Amino acid sequence: MVAAGLSLSAAPAAAFDLFGLFGSEEEPLAPSAAALPYALKIQGTDDSDLEKTLEDTSTLHRLRREPPPDGEGLVRRAEADIRRLPDALSGYGYYAGRVTVRIEEVVLGGEASLIAAARAAESERARALVPVRIAVDAGPLYTIRTVTVRDPQGQAFPEDVLPPRFTRVDDDTPARSSLVLAREAKIVDRFRERGHPFAEVVSRDPVVDDAAHVMDVTFTVDPGPRAGLGAVAVRGTKDIDPAVVRSFIYAEPGDPYSPKALSDMRRALVKVEGLGSVRVREGEALDGQGNLPIFVDVTERDRNLIGVSARYSTVDGPGIRATYANRNLFGGGETIRLDADLFYLGNDLYATQRKLAGIESNGLGGRLSATFVKPALWGTRNDLIANLFAGREAQQSYVADAAGGTLGVRHRFSDTFYAQVGVEGQAGRAQDALGKVDYRLVGIPVSVSYDSTDNLLDPTKGVRLTASATPYAGFLGSDPSIFVAKAQGSTYYALDDEARYILAGRLGFGSISGASLEDIPANIRFFAGGGGSVRGFPYRTLGPRGPFNLPVGGRSLLEASFEARIKITDTIGVVPFFDAGTAFAGSLPDFDERIRTAVGLGLRYYTGIGPIRVDVALPLDRIKGNHERPVALYISLGQSF
Repeated sequence: MVAAGLSLSAAPAAAFDLFGLFGSEEEPLAPSAAALPYALKIQGTDDSDLEKTLEDTSTLHRLRREPPPDGEGLVRRAEADIRRLPDALSGYGYYAGRVTVRIEEVVLGGEASLIAAARAAESERARALVPVRIAVDAGPLYTIRTVTVRDPQGQAFPEDVLPPRFTRVDDDTPARSSLVLAREAKIVDRFRERGHPFAEVVSRDPVVDDAAHVMDVTFTVDPGPRAGLGAVAVRGTKDIDPAVVRSFIYAEPGDPYSPKALSDMRRALVKVEGLGSVRVREGEALDGQGNLPIFVDVTERDRNLIGVSARYSTVDGPGIRATYANRNLFGGGETIRLDADLFYLGNDLYATQRKLAGIESNGLGGRLSATFVKPALWGTRNDLIANLFAGREAQQSYVADAAGGTLGVRHRFSDTFYAQVGVEGQAGRAQDALGKVDYRLVGIPVSVSYDSTDNLLDPTKGVRLTASATPYAGFLGSDPSIFVAKAQGSTYYALDDEARYILAGRLGFGSISGASLEDIPANIRFFAGGGGSVRGFPYRTLGPRGPFNLPVGGRSLLEASFEARIKITDTIGVVPFFDAGTAFAGSLPDFDERIRTAVGLGLRYYTGIGPIRVDVALPLDRIKGNHERPVALYISLGQSF
């Protein structure tokens, strides 16, 4: 075999190694009169993972920077390795492997060799490092031939209880202890998912066939009793009303037990902004009704939050946002959030055309908003939501000054599904190439949301759906009288168990009816383009064009995105993507109109709070005179959708 190992005596350490990035060797120890430093090599394996395991197991390797006082101490370390390293080989599937240790030229074996090795080591005292070699002969790699699962009476489980996929193995599956334990955990998880919280493997019987170099594994599994969810005890609340916390627990006593039910419980509770850590723990025994008691231990966050965030893209320009939030205003989990957002059209592509159209704008826009949420009204799953805003929206083709607010009630049917109804009003002035529109809108917005994804910023599975409909009726005082409908859905599918390869897709739709295009304020119309839409094109510029070739938006919208999210390492990923979409003049999409498309490649750096996203997008069908650049760069936190 090719020799590969760690050498501590061959060469001096590199003179420069920035943070250890270049993998320089350790500084060798110096000969000593008071101890016996040694130079260690592990030889005989070219499997880096196995070599790392051997190093972690080896006493000689772990204590290499702490020399023994004499030859006998060095020999005792070597003896420990002779006993332990074969177990490490077996754990990697090499059951016929052998390990020999050589000190100087003495191969350790019987008692005479131990004495000789200690003397040979002493001969190097104060002169040189004692050469120590660990020779590994791994032998053939054993594979798993069969996996059998029995109940405590020795009977096989029916296929509807334990499908064949849980015992099926490939012909080349290594007989490694880690893989055997992983299969065991997968089998136990199957029974827990079927409502058996105390399922356990009571015996594990691996049988090695040295002639065929295979292993047969038999698990004896005791599923234990099937259980339901019992009473949920919430502990740890101090300033937040426990009734608020309980309103976010959707499981009821007697519901079927499953680890997913507990995971969903925790996921729902972390949405309470005033809570910090949330731990959901199972009881150790069933209650009198055969249900499993559940204990929820929580901590509370600091009430006050101050934050600042920044964003930038080469076509949308820079922006900055400052936030203040109180996460438990009156002791009932109420939150109030104040946001100040300021942005600037860094690449003001349409400045000349806006001036010709008489649109007064310096490219600076901003928004002030305040949002109040009172969760769990009277201990129910209804939340009161109020919002006020005022600001200037300065886009490439229009300017709008507006102020307004919303008051609504949201009902949470479950952790994944809610519906909301309320009253909305806003008034303002919008100016674009079609002219000025002074407007007043009073409506009754109705919306629903469903989200079964596993992560807000980096989903790997599940579906997100949102839909809203708002009639701004004339009899309520709206001018113009219009009906606005929006819907968006996205889905995520992992191609492998580790979620390193994920396919993600998004589809968005919008429609406005009841008034002509020029009577609808520009900031209410639909536009496509930008970082959350069709990347590569300037923000809110795709759709119908008006005088001076300025975008004027449309009465309907259709857009789609597709991404392949590929993890190269645990922290680095690449994302090829395709975007398409546009706004249409009519209240429904007209596929005779040109739909714009773009492709691109993204880089992801995965952090504990979410991926940092860098996307480079290239429009595929640029139109001359539309100020569409050949490439656009986007930087932000979280996936694009």
